[in-house]
Amino acid sequence: MTQSHAIPLPPPEERRRLREAGALTQAQVAARVGVTRETVCAWESGRTTPRGRRREAYVRLLDSLAEKAEKAEKAVLQDPSAEPAVTGHQGAADGAVPAAGPGGEDPEPSHEPPPERPLTPAQAFDALYAFCAPALVRQTYLLTGRRELARESVERAFQLAWQRWPEVARDRDPASWVRAAAYDCALSPWHRFRPRYRHPEPPPSEASDRALMAVLLTLPPPQRRALLLFDGVGLGLPETAAETEASTPATANRLLHARAAVAAHLPALSDPAELHDRLAELASTERLRAAKPTDVRDGSERRARFWTRAAIAFTVALIGTTALTLRTAPTRYEPPVPPGATVLGVPPRVAPGPLSEAEVKLRAKLRSEAHNGPQRLAPQPG
Repeated sequence: MTQSHAIPLPPPEERRRLREAGALTQAQVAARVGVTRETVCAWESGRTTPRGRRREAYVRLLDSLAEKAEKAEKAVLQDPSAEPAVTGHQGAADGAVPAAGPGGEDPEPSHEPPPERPLTPAQAFDALYAFCAPALVRQTYLLTGRRELARESVERAFQLAWQRWPEVARDRDPASWVRAAAYDCALSPWHRFRPRYRHPEPPPSEASDRALMAVLLTLPPPQRRALLLFDGVGLGLPETAAETEASTPATANRLLHARAAVAAHLPALSDPAELHDRLAELASTERLRAAKPTDVRDGSERRARFWTRAAIAFTVALIGTTALTLRTAPTRYEPPVPPGATVLGVPPRVAPGPLSEAEVKLRAKLRSEAHNGPQRLAPQPG
């Protein structure tokens, strides 16, 4: 591993220039090196750096492309007539005359191609979805072990991206924005309360795949996410820390613990390069398909309309409740009823039962005064 990392690599801009000079696409380079197209894109943008055997294969490919480019340049210098044809506007600028066509006829005049029209928001979204969604569904499956939840999380992430498309379109890495949203949705703890996700899904058919998936699901979600981003997707340690919203030392610690746990259960995967290959194989064995981009955009718009109408209905209900309260509330101050005062001389009420001697005397006194009260003064004529 130390020797492979010591192999020098050209700068990211030179990597892309050599690939374009060799007339290769990112998919073709990925097929030759044995990685995904997203990994090659990350290598050419400088976000990640290849490691291990992938680095050696990538360096050999770049060296072969550089040799071919040098041979082509030498051939052009030795035989100027072998210079490749130029476009119409380049030939006019250099004063070159296009060669005659077959049979000596003059070729048709080449016109400058019209300027490319900028993509509409829907077209740009569909391009991002077609580029990221298939691989993101497989990555989310490794993160959760549930196929339906993986598709649902990716669809929800792209719905959020479409709702916030002005922000996502200006982001320096829209794919990373959508991936972080999908991972957050997939690892939400609220899924455990949903009836459809209370029971586990059928495991993979291969025994090795089942063992690796079982080990991944035993890891804590932060460690599982860091392992998938670093060893599965191929991000660097700073990019993994930024996407998981953690510090670089904390992310490195999570990655080391996750690798140690995987190596303890599966010693054959102690090499990070082997672990990367096995993660890619496990993700590719599941035939997971993402929804169509038009369905995702339509679902996002329906969801936005629903919540907008719900917010409007709640606001109207709140305004109506406030108006009703103002209409029925009193307009003047009404003092509260004062509490009752104790009347002296009246015995408290007691429970049924025999009377005491004092109560018997009091009852006799009250009865006697009711019939034989004091004499009343009556007016007499004068």
